[in-house]
Amino acid sequence: MSDTLPQNAIVWFEIPVSDFAAAQSFYNTVFKTELVVNETGANPIAVFPCENPQNGVGGHIYEGKAADAGKGVTVHLAAPDSVEETMDRLVAQRGKVVSDIISIPAGRFVYCLDPDGNSIGVFK
Repeated sequence: MSDTLPQNAIVWFEIPVSDFAAAQSFYNTVFKTELVVNETGANPIAVFPCENPQNGVGGHIYEGKAADAGKGVTVHLAAPDSVEETMDRLVAQRGKVVSDIISIPAGRFVYCLDPDGNSIGVFK
């Protein structure tokens, strides 16, 4: 393990999707971002931009088989505005909201599914 990575911390995530272009559009629209396509490896990936990798966790989407709907790991992504506004865009892009908004001391979040059934949290 690199000396610069915190021990026992999550350092990267991957989200499998069935339609690479459609998933890019979904995540770009819902989270008001622009995933960066990288084709230098064996398969193309679209990376979630992270302003400062030292203070955040990076990840990407790739074409692959997702776990059965709601059965995989939940990746929480930061809402670019309110949880409610992000939820509205998510539903408009064929995602599903599967919980009420949950308040915790660190903020608020809601559990959702992307169009492939991947479990994602929208956190603010």
